[in-house]
Amino acid sequence: MLFAVASKDGKEINQHFGHVERFLIYQVEDDVVTFLEERPVEKYCRFDPDHPLRAHTLKDTADALQGCRAVVCSMIGEAPKMELDRLGVEPYVVEGEIEPVLRGLAKVL
Repeated sequence: MLFAVASKDGKEINQHFGHVERFLIYQVEDDVVTFLEERPVEKYCRFDPDHPLRAHTLKDTADALQGCRAVVCSMIGEAPKMELDRLGVEPYVVEGEIEPVLRGLAKVL
């Protein structure tokens, strides 16, 4: 099972979905967590008054996260959360060390 993780340091889940410029992709299989790659994305929160709705960015992000079961981040706004749900990517808001959190999520998904 693949997870996309929002992390500033590669150790903790500690980044807001809207601030991510790259997701860390992990595979969890038989309680083993393996880092696979980084996938770059356009930052969702740009505070651009000319383009307040960023649905195109969410679509591009969802495309970049193809194959991932879930996105794990420290925070996410309602609009991107609903859009990710609609696109079939489950958002989870949690903080903590990446590996134990992913092991726990993999057991319940």
